[in-house]
Amino acid sequence: MAGVKDLYIAKGKKSLHFDLSSDRPSDEELLGHLLGRSGKLRAPTIRSGELLVVGYSGDLLQETLL
Repeated sequence: MAGVKDLYIAKGKKSLHFDLSSDRPSDEELLGHLLGRSGKLRAPTIRSGELLVVGYSGDLLQETLL
């Protein structure tokens, strides 16, 4: 996650935000949020500069990328 400062994760109707530059959670906690039930990275995963968006939420994508 080098170079990522803001991480947004969509899980169903909820979304989470982590400011990795100031308050980075443990690797185990991050993996718990980043991986789906199959054990693979949640889709879609979009990186734009220092921003990483994981999981699908139309509202979250509009807020963060548009």
